[in-house]
Amino acid sequence: MSNPSFIPFIDEKGNHRKMTLRLDDKIVIPLFEQLRAQISVMIAVGYLLPQCRLPTVRELATCLEIAPGTIARSYTELERDGLTIGRGRKGTFVADKPPHSEPLAQRQFRLSEAAIRFVQELRQLGISLEEAQLALEENFKSEEEKDSFSSLNENMGEKN
Repeated sequence: MSNPSFIPFIDEKGNHRKMTLRLDDKIVIPLFEQLRAQISVMIAVGYLLPQCRLPTVRELATCLEIAPGTIARSYTELERDGLTIGRGRKGTFVADKPPHSEPLAQRQFRLSEAAIRFVQELRQLGISLEEAQLALEENFKSEEEKDSFSSLNENMGEKN
């Protein structure tokens, strides 16, 4: 299995974020299909929300070190499936109502359920709200740093 690639993108609110993609050229599934499937899943589960701008074909091809035509084919398939909308020079965006995506209300419900479970466990441990918030923030930052560090190591390993 290949190392993950961390790809910057702009979410629906204009915030800079990263998506993780894993493409493996040693398996039978074509790269364009691996990419299409991974982006489809991110849309379906709500990681990529409506109006989120995907990286340009060139940006993604450079980050993944694959041919721009491969990215373009994936984007064409995503648009054909109704998941994205190409807006010419403005870019490719997640469709307003992509088929098979989790409705926002359902996503909020799942988040609420996860938060309830988290709070119950913290209360059993005797953890205060302040301690929980601090631990949560530290762990989010730690995970982001791991992602950035892993991406940096991957890029440095390719240059050596």
